Amino acid sequence: MSLEEYNKKRDFKKTSEPKGKKKDLSEGKLKFVVQRHAASHLHYDFRLEMDGVLKSWAIPKGPSLNPEDRRLAIEVEDHPLSYKSFEGTIPEGNYGAGEVEIWDNGYYEAAEKTAGKTEDLVLRHEFHRGSIKFILHGKKLKGEFAMIKMRSKDENAWLLIKHKDQFATDSYNAEDNINKDSKVSKLVKTKHKKEKPSKSSSEEDQSPSKK
Repeated sequence: MSLEEYNKKRDFKKTSEPKGKKKDLSEGKLKFVVQRHAASHLHYDFRLEMDGVLKSWAIPKGPSLNPEDRRLAIEVEDHPLSYKSFEGTIPEGNYGAGEVEIWDNGYYEAAEKTAGKTEDLVLRHEFHRGSIKFILHGKKLKGEFAMIKMRSKDENAWLLIKHKDQFATDSYNAEDNINKDSKVSKLVKTKHKKEKPSKSSSEEDQSPSKK
Protein backbone atom coordinates (compact mmCIF):
# COMPACT_ATOMS: atom_id res chain seq x y z
CA MET A 1 0.00 0.00 0.00
CA SER A 2 1.15 3.57 -0.52
CA LEU A 3 0.32 7.20 0.19
CA GLU A 4 -1.08 7.45 -3.34
CA GLU A 5 -4.11 5.47 -2.20
CA TYR A 6 -4.39 7.65 0.92
CA ASN A 7 -4.45 10.82 -1.19
CA LYS A 8 -6.95 9.43 -3.73
CA LYS A 9 -9.50 8.76 -1.01
CA ARG A 10 -9.44 12.33 0.35
CA ASP A 11 -10.36 15.84 -0.81
CA PHE A 12 -8.01 18.05 1.20
CA LYS A 13 -10.12 21.11 0.46
CA LYS A 14 -12.87 19.53 2.54
CA THR A 15 -10.98 17.67 5.27
CA SER A 16 -8.39 18.93 7.73
CA GLU A 17 -6.45 15.66 7.52
CA PRO A 18 -2.80 16.16 6.47
CA LYS A 19 -1.88 15.56 2.83
CA GLY A 20 0.09 12.39 2.25
CA LYS A 21 3.80 13.01 1.78
CA LYS A 22 6.47 10.46 2.50
CA LYS A 23 9.08 11.77 4.94
CA ASP A 24 12.27 10.65 6.55
CA LEU A 25 11.91 8.78 9.81
CA SER A 26 11.33 10.78 12.98
CA GLU A 27 14.40 11.80 14.90
CA GLY A 28 15.14 9.40 17.72
CA LYS A 29 12.68 6.60 18.45
CA LEU A 30 10.13 5.22 16.00
CA LYS A 31 6.64 6.49 16.85
CA PHE A 32 3.29 4.77 17.17
CA VAL A 33 -0.23 6.07 17.67
CA VAL A 34 -3.65 4.55 18.32
CA GLN A 35 -6.59 6.72 17.26
CA ARG A 36 -10.16 6.07 18.36
CA HIS A 37 -12.39 6.71 15.37
CA ALA A 38 -16.17 7.05 15.31
CA ALA A 39 -16.97 6.66 11.60
CA SER A 40 -19.76 4.44 10.27
CA HIS A 41 -18.65 2.10 13.06
CA LEU A 42 -16.53 2.79 16.14
CA HIS A 43 -13.05 1.31 15.81
CA TYR A 44 -9.41 1.92 16.68
CA ASP A 45 -6.73 2.83 14.14
CA PHE A 46 -3.37 1.31 15.05
CA ARG A 47 -0.36 2.92 13.34
CA LEU A 48 3.36 2.09 13.40
CA GLU A 49 6.03 4.34 11.92
CA MET A 50 7.94 2.40 9.28
CA ASP A 51 9.75 3.29 6.05
CA GLY A 52 8.80 6.97 6.27
CA VAL A 53 5.04 6.37 6.65
CA LEU A 54 2.58 5.05 9.21
CA LYS A 55 1.69 1.42 8.52
CA SER A 56 -1.96 1.27 9.53
CA TRP A 57 -4.58 -1.21 10.69
CA ALA A 58 -8.21 -0.83 11.76
CA ILE A 59 -8.98 -2.79 14.95
CA PRO A 60 -12.75 -3.09 15.61
CA LYS A 61 -12.47 -4.03 19.30
CA GLY A 62 -9.36 -2.01 20.07
CA PRO A 63 -5.99 -3.23 21.39
CA SER A 64 -5.80 -5.46 24.46
CA LEU A 65 -3.27 -6.17 27.20
CA ASN A 66 -4.71 -9.65 27.67
CA PRO A 67 -2.55 -12.30 25.91
CA GLU A 68 -5.63 -14.49 25.48
CA ASP A 69 -7.23 -11.92 23.17
CA ARG A 70 -6.59 -12.15 19.45
CA ARG A 71 -7.60 -8.79 18.07
CA LEU A 72 -8.54 -8.73 14.40
CA ALA A 73 -6.60 -5.96 12.63
CA ILE A 74 -7.44 -5.04 9.03
CA GLU A 75 -4.53 -3.46 7.17
CA VAL A 76 -5.51 -0.21 5.44
CA GLU A 77 -3.63 2.29 3.32
CA ASP A 78 -0.40 3.85 4.60
CA HIS A 79 -0.83 7.21 6.33
CA PRO A 80 1.67 10.10 6.42
CA LEU A 81 3.81 10.53 9.53
CA SER A 82 2.05 13.83 10.26
CA TYR A 83 -1.15 11.86 10.87
CA LYS A 84 0.23 10.73 14.23
CA SER A 85 -0.92 14.00 15.79
CA PHE A 86 -4.26 14.27 13.98
CA GLU A 87 -7.43 14.75 16.01
CA GLY A 88 -10.68 16.32 14.91
CA THR A 89 -13.80 16.01 12.80
CA ILE A 90 -13.80 14.54 9.32
CA PRO A 91 -16.84 16.20 7.64
CA GLU A 92 -19.80 14.26 6.30
CA GLY A 93 -19.39 13.17 2.72
CA ASN A 94 -15.68 12.53 3.16
CA TYR A 95 -13.91 9.19 3.47
CA GLY A 96 -13.94 8.11 7.13
CA ALA A 97 -16.38 10.86 8.11
CA GLY A 98 -16.72 11.15 11.87
CA GLU A 99 -14.65 12.04 14.92
CA VAL A 100 -11.03 11.09 15.55
CA GLU A 101 -9.10 11.31 18.83
CA ILE A 102 -5.74 10.03 20.02
CA TRP A 103 -6.30 7.14 22.42
CA ASP A 104 -2.62 6.35 23.01
CA ASN A 105 0.78 7.19 21.58
CA GLY A 106 4.47 6.90 22.28
CA TYR A 107 7.41 5.13 20.72
CA TYR A 108 8.15 1.53 19.86
CA GLU A 109 11.11 -0.70 19.08
CA ALA A 110 11.83 -4.06 17.48
CA ALA A 111 11.63 -6.91 19.96
CA GLU A 112 14.42 -8.73 18.18
CA LYS A 113 17.47 -6.71 17.18
CA THR A 114 19.83 -7.59 14.32
CA ALA A 115 23.45 -6.48 14.38
CA GLY A 116 24.30 -4.06 11.58
CA LYS A 117 20.67 -3.29 10.74
CA THR A 118 18.52 -0.36 11.84
CA GLU A 119 15.33 -1.10 13.75
CA ASP A 120 13.31 0.29 10.86
CA LEU A 121 14.95 -2.15 8.47
CA VAL A 122 14.34 -5.08 10.85
CA LEU A 123 10.68 -4.12 11.26
CA ARG A 124 10.18 -3.65 7.52
CA HIS A 125 11.59 -7.12 6.91
CA GLU A 126 9.25 -8.60 9.50
CA PHE A 127 6.30 -6.69 8.02
CA HIS A 128 6.90 -8.20 4.59
CA ARG A 129 7.21 -11.64 6.16
CA GLY A 130 3.85 -11.12 7.87
CA SER A 131 5.07 -11.41 11.46
CA ILE A 132 6.11 -8.30 13.40
CA LYS A 133 7.36 -8.45 17.00
CA PHE A 134 7.72 -5.15 18.80
CA ILE A 135 7.73 -3.42 22.18
CA LEU A 136 5.36 -0.50 22.78
CA HIS A 137 6.22 2.35 25.13
CA GLY A 138 2.91 4.18 25.40
CA LYS A 139 0.77 5.67 28.14
CA LYS A 140 -1.71 2.77 28.00
CA LEU A 141 -0.06 0.14 25.84
CA LYS A 142 3.22 -1.20 27.17
CA GLY A 143 5.34 -4.25 26.63
CA GLU A 144 5.79 -6.77 23.86
CA PHE A 145 3.24 -7.42 21.12
CA ALA A 146 3.07 -9.32 17.86
CA MET A 147 1.23 -8.51 14.66
CA ILE A 148 0.63 -11.70 12.66
CA LYS A 149 -0.76 -11.85 9.14
CA MET A 150 -3.56 -14.39 8.86
CA ARG A 151 -3.71 -17.08 6.21
CA SER A 152 -7.15 -16.31 4.89
CA LYS A 153 -8.99 -15.10 1.80
CA ASP A 154 -8.72 -11.56 3.16
CA GLU A 155 -5.10 -10.71 2.45
CA ASN A 156 -5.35 -7.62 4.68
CA ALA A 157 -6.37 -9.52 7.82
CA TRP A 158 -3.87 -9.59 10.70
CA LEU A 159 -4.03 -10.38 14.42
CA LEU A 160 -2.68 -8.12 17.16
CA ILE A 161 -1.54 -10.22 20.13
CA LYS A 162 -0.12 -9.18 23.50
CA HIS A 163 2.79 -11.28 24.72
CA LYS A 164 2.99 -12.42 28.34
CA ASP A 165 5.14 -10.02 30.34
CA GLN A 166 4.87 -7.74 33.37
CA PHE A 167 2.36 -5.51 31.57
CA ALA A 168 -0.06 -8.30 30.59
CA THR A 169 -3.48 -8.50 32.29
CA ASP A 170 -6.18 -11.16 32.63
CA SER A 171 -8.89 -8.87 31.27
CA TYR A 172 -8.85 -5.70 29.20
CA ASN A 173 -11.35 -3.52 27.37
CA ALA A 174 -10.07 -0.47 25.47
CA GLU A 175 -13.46 1.20 25.96
CA ASP A 176 -12.88 1.22 29.73
CA ASN A 177 -9.82 3.40 29.22
CA ILE A 178 -11.04 6.58 27.57
CA ASN A 179 -11.14 10.23 28.63
CA LYS A 180 -14.32 11.45 30.33
CA ASP A 181 -14.58 14.41 27.94
CA SER A 182 -14.17 12.23 24.82
CA LYS A 183 -15.74 13.82 21.73
CA VAL A 184 -15.81 10.41 20.09
CA SER A 185 -17.95 9.02 22.92
CA LYS A 186 -20.32 11.97 22.65
CA LEU A 187 -20.76 11.35 18.92
CA VAL A 188 -21.37 7.64 19.48
CA LYS A 189 -24.04 8.40 22.11
CA THR A 190 -25.72 10.89 19.78
CA LYS A 191 -25.83 8.31 16.97
CA HIS A 192 -27.33 5.72 19.30
CA LYS A 193 -30.07 8.13 20.37
CA LYS A 194 -30.95 8.85 16.73
CA GLU A 195 -31.04 5.15 15.87
CA LYS A 196 -33.13 4.21 18.92
CA PRO A 197 -36.88 4.39 18.12
CA SER A 198 -38.89 6.84 20.18
CA LYS A 199 -41.42 5.58 22.73
CA SER A 200 -44.35 6.91 20.74
CA SER A 201 -43.26 5.16 17.53
CA SER A 202 -42.74 1.91 19.43
CA GLU A 203 -46.24 2.16 20.89
CA GLU A 204 -47.68 2.80 17.44
CA ASP A 205 -45.98 -0.33 16.11
CA GLN A 206 -47.46 -2.41 18.91
CA SER A 207 -50.99 -0.97 18.78
CA PRO A 208 -53.68 -2.89 16.81
CA SER A 209 -54.50 -1.42 13.42
CA LYS A 210 -57.77 0.42 13.15
CA LYS A 211 -60.40 -1.01 10.79
